[in-house]
Amino acid sequence: MHSDKQSMKIKYRLQKFWKIALQVLVLILVSVILTIVLKVFCFASFKVPSGSMEPTLKTGDYIMVNKMILGPRIFKDWKFWASGNWKMKRLKGMRAIRRNEILVFNFPITNDNWSKIEMDFNAHYVKRCVGIPGDTFYIEDGFYKVKGCNDTLGAYGNQQALFARNDSTLNKIVFNCFPFDDLHHWTMKNFGPLYIPKAKDKIQIDSKNIELYRKMIVYETGKNVDVNHDIVTLGGKPLTAYVFKMNYYFMAGDYVMDSKDSRYWGLLPEDHIIGKVSFIWKSEDENTGKYRWERFFKGV
Repeated sequence: MHSDKQSMKIKYRLQKFWKIALQVLVLILVSVILTIVLKVFCFASFKVPSGSMEPTLKTGDYIMVNKMILGPRIFKDWKFWASGNWKMKRLKGMRAIRRNEILVFNFPITNDNWSKIEMDFNAHYVKRCVGIPGDTFYIEDGFYKVKGCNDTLGAYGNQQALFARNDSTLNKIVFNCFPFDDLHHWTMKNFGPLYIPKAKDKIQIDSKNIELYRKMIVYETGKNVDVNHDIVTLGGKPLTAYVFKMNYYFMAGDYVMDSKDSRYWGLLPEDHIIGKVSFIWKSEDENTGKYRWERFFKGV
């Protein structure tokens, strides 16, 4: 009799153990699935690796990115360890991107090949959007401007500092800007005007403006663009006008003296955008290892 009671107690404890273990396992599984869903469809965290967005963002800031503004991306290709032009679908978002919003995106250049657009899935950049689809963007004496818009764009104090600098004191390597040709001669102080295409825009193309849009046209079509005796061809056929398939953006770092942004690599395709930066959730001084508590949960 005593042996039977002991066996029942052991059996009961085992059943209780496995019940609790199953509950814990289900809880862990649900938590993992929920975390993945939130990261894929809603939010993601990134660490700011450089000072190109100072003073707004500092090296060592951890930022929370909202993917729901423009809409999360669903990739059809899964070879993320390689770089290329990814097949994807963007789910419906809450609204369009606005000027001056800070975005995280995949860098549009791979293997230091600046002659074409390719998505680097493993390289995440954070910059401010100073030009949206349909804008005509330009830089005048170092100040960022959009035709017909009186808003202050970007970090005005840094632009003032650029305006005050003599050209001879500026780094010659970063002074000249996109498209780096003999026709435009654009610089970090005087750039544009550059029209930023929106989806379904039809733009007349000629030998004078092709370098402004060449990379985007090649990216969208996968065909080569050539110019011979002022005649522009796409895939061997004459090109006099082009209808763009997607929206583009002009991205700029707040620290205008040193930022690898649209002034150098051109316009950003919308499919590269991951999301909008909402706030800094943590900040750590990389020199001292100390937390910068005043920056925790700071909005941007």
